[in-house]
Amino acid sequence: MMLSNPTPYPEVNVLLADLLSRVQAILAGRFVGLYLYGSLASGDFDPATSDVDFLVVTTDELPSALVPALKAMHERLALGRSHWAQKLEGRYLPLAALRRLNPADPPRPCLNEGEFFLGGQGSDWVIQRHILREQGVALVGPSLRELIDPVSADDLRGAVRAILREWWLPLIEPVDPRLLRSDYQAFAVLSMCRALYTLETGAVISKPAAARWALSALGEPWRPLIQRALAWRPGEVLDELEPTRNFVRFTLGRALPK
Repeated sequence: MMLSNPTPYPEVNVLLADLLSRVQAILAGRFVGLYLYGSLASGDFDPATSDVDFLVVTTDELPSALVPALKAMHERLALGRSHWAQKLEGRYLPLAALRRLNPADPPRPCLNEGEFFLGGQGSDWVIQRHILREQGVALVGPSLRELIDPVSADDLRGAVRAILREWWLPLIEPVDPRLLRSDYQAFAVLSMCRALYTLETGAVISKPAAARWALSALGEPWRPLIQRALAWRPGEVLDELEPTRNFVRFTLGRALPK
């Protein structure tokens, strides 16, 4: 039975119960647990902009024959009445892969921005494991604190540096088309705030909390850009391409000094 009212949002809870039922029906005895992480676990969930981040843990590697069934299930869920289904982002991992990141692990089922695919675990999963261990909400299943090794502050800083080098640097030089979008500019600015917070403190907090920290910690000339990114809502125009690129460059300079 699922944890009663796992979030303060009744419609999200209905979606999660539906997801759980469908996942259990497909995985049967291979199902171990369903967990929430991200903003729903940290308390910084914003209904206008946040995703519903989930993790499904399985007993072992899933047979390839089950992957199309999961894909079809997520497609049906996305076509349903709940608009929150469009916000689902998650991953399926076996128990053995939870304890620590192994870059050599095979690709596994993922859901991101409405696309279901087989994906590997990048450096960001050092951070995601930390969040799951320390803040993850078990809708069904055992506590993740016993299944995931503690992640050190140095490991978190190393993961941030790797993400900046591997993901963000190629996005700004040359300009990736995604950075032309207002939503992605806001995402980039808030992500830089969180990266800088982790580099400074060795801890992880949500993007909005890190932006509030950065407003006082960084000051000018970044304050107006951070304020606009923090206040941005879907449908609004941000139009801060060059300031966003400069903020990414600034963060890269802090993280990867020459």
